[in-house]
Amino acid sequence: MKEFEVSKLLIVESNADKFFIEALLTHINLNIEVGEPLCLVDDYECIGGMGNLEQKLKFVLTNINKGKVDKVGIIFDADSVGIEKREEEIKEKIISVFNKYDEDIFSIYIMNRDGFGELEDILKEIKTEESLYADCLEDWRACLSKNKIEVSDKIFNKFWMNNYIMYDTCLSRKHKGQKSKYCIFEYAIKEKSIWNFDHKILDALKEFLKKIGE
Repeated sequence: MKEFEVSKLLIVESNADKFFIEALLTHINLNIEVGEPLCLVDDYECIGGMGNLEQKLKFVLTNINKGKVDKVGIIFDADSVGIEKREEEIKEKIISVFNKYDEDIFSIYIMNRDGFGELEDILKEIKTEESLYADCLEDWRACLSKNKIEVSDKIFNKFWMNNYIMYDTCLSRKHKGQKSKYCIFEYAIKEKSIWNFDHKILDALKEFLKKIGE
């Protein structure tokens, strides 16, 4: 891991989270370091995520002791366990490393829609373009279900987002024929025409980020 060069740090789960938060920070004009993610962008289940958080916190502790970090924000998905349970799990990891939970240093935000879910649920809420290719995946999922093959919400949401980016927006616009370069999440999340970064569902997250940035 590289040494931190700033005093405010955000810990996120995946590359997708990192790209999204960086785009949102740019939108609200905040300069906060987003650390290397705990999980790979295509690691749907994020196996070992909490264990990876503990290792990250140990590294953070070293940098706090060196005076390089003074405020840490942690952003995780609620997933199916919900906000309260996820926050409790994170606090337990912080206490295991720091022996206490210091609210002057740590702040936690759990991404959710109606108390559960993940980043993709939020992105589906703030998308601005028609999503025919993505929405038709519901029929595909129903077909599999009839044949006793179930697709989890987490995996389905990843497929939905990939279709929205590649087929509903990217290939139907100016980047047609350049999918390998432009039809990927890292690039698409910066395309403000296909997302509403002023949507009310992001208000609480923006306030959280502003608090970290103070």
